[in-house]
Amino acid sequence: MTMMMMMMMMMMMMRSSKKRRTPSGQENSSAGSQQRLQDSSARARSRSRFLRRFLSPGGRRPRGGDHVRRSRGAAPVLAAMAAAAKRRRCFPPQAAAGSGAPGQGSADAVGRFLAWCGRAGVRLSPKVRLCREGAVAGYGLLAAEELPAGEVLFSVPRSALLSQHTSAIRGLLRDAQESLQSQSGWVPLLLALLHEYTASSSWWQPYFSLWQDFSSLDHPMFWPEEERTRLLQGTGIPEAVDKDLANIHLEYSSIILPFMESHPDIFDPKVHTLELYKQLVAFVMAYSFQEPLEEEDEDEKGPNPPMMVPVADMLNHVANHNANLEYTPQCLQMVSTRPVGKGQEIFNTYGQMANWQLLHMYGFAEPYPGNTNDTADVQMVTLRRAALQRAKSEAEQQLVREQWDLLCQLEMVGEEGAFVLGWDEVLTEEELSMTLKVLCMSAEEFKEYKAQAGWEDDSEEEESPTLSNEALSKLKAPCKKLLYDSVLLTLESYRSDLRAEQELLDNKEAFEKLSGREQQALHVRYGQKRILHQVLELLG
Repeated sequence: MTMMMMMMMMMMMMRSSKKRRTPSGQENSSAGSQQRLQDSSARARSRSRFLRRFLSPGGRRPRGGDHVRRSRGAAPVLAAMAAAAKRRRCFPPQAAAGSGAPGQGSADAVGRFLAWCGRAGVRLSPKVRLCREGAVAGYGLLAAEELPAGEVLFSVPRSALLSQHTSAIRGLLRDAQESLQSQSGWVPLLLALLHEYTASSSWWQPYFSLWQDFSSLDHPMFWPEEERTRLLQGTGIPEAVDKDLANIHLEYSSIILPFMESHPDIFDPKVHTLELYKQLVAFVMAYSFQEPLEEEDEDEKGPNPPMMVPVADMLNHVANHNANLEYTPQCLQMVSTRPVGKGQEIFNTYGQMANWQLLHMYGFAEPYPGNTNDTADVQMVTLRRAALQRAKSEAEQQLVREQWDLLCQLEMVGEEGAFVLGWDEVLTEEELSMTLKVLCMSAEEFKEYKAQAGWEDDSEEEESPTLSNEALSKLKAPCKKLLYDSVLLTLESYRSDLRAEQELLDNKEAFEKLSGREQQALHVRYGQKRILHQVLELLG
């Protein structure tokens, strides 16, 4: 499965459901087994794509209601952000062009943007203030007075959303929709952004003035390859970025360029370059929203295309957020989810995202122990490698290969998949449990299991507990050993060990001398290694 397809599939899902994948077919299976396979195949269509965890650009995107802009640097806690807000320059909802701080270009941009919001029908509550940090594009929303839960902070009419359906070239995009189809589903929006961002007469120029050159975007895709490899080896990010860039190049050359060449009065490849296209991909990745489908529609319909939501994309992220975006037929509303004190910053959240996902998609990571949603991946093929290493004969190695082939047919594993380990449990518990079980079978056990098509009663599946930390410590000895060896192999993929990372974090002076990229990469590596070492301790 290609990268861009997985990007759109996975951006809709947060946690795994407990529904089972099925093989495409099984030899020597009984009629009853075949019926179970057919029933399971229907259930599989609604299974969370999170479990597959193939690397993809933006593949771990949250639900549209939870998607917000990134905060610069480490994600702050509410108290710290409230204190920092006192140092910010704030703008009331009624601010007009030029009403911000004199002599400050970004303040003028905010004033123009707020004036545009008024013309576009965006309604901001007088109880909030738009704030600007000293950093480039460092915006946030501040409570000007006490806010109760359920307070509407602002509303954005659907006519003010920037999408393929509202752009000035929406007619061209609609007429060419068949030729603009791609696995990502982003091409129409990206073409709309290419046009609106560079057209001086664009209705959206006040919005784009907040991001004049996208210099604030510091995704790893913009890092030199040497730096990316040196800082992020073992995290999974370099591999994801390599696929990002390959797909961006392919999409630009095969879809974007032909469309631009057919409309030379609107597009100029010398202006609408590959580099600008890459920046806009990162812009969509970090700032766009995707309206969630109803749960019953997720299996029948493809995900909604991404869109830009002015004002909403200015809110910063923290896991313990205090606001959420709600969708109505007429508008989108940001609503407080709990009381917010005067002077506190209002946060949305990306959802449950690991640090490597945050850095890959948004350019920052949360310092330990702030991100309670952090995870570490053990590549699926690493378990196969560990199983082959412990095999003492060619016959045992052949058994491992046959067991792996069956797991692939059952869609429990894949060459680019990963088992996801969290702080409290395994998020891909079904896949890991099944893989450990099968790879630890004797030849006779595997023969019998394969003859039964590998399926257990549905009642057993529903009653199976989650693979919590306590459950990990109670695994059978062979399964413990296999997982333990796999975690050790995973730790070997990093360039440094946990102790070295810990010493660097403990040395405040040394840490502050690191570049911003080095600090963010350290947060990613350290969190992953802490989780992996925790698993080693549980396995004993």
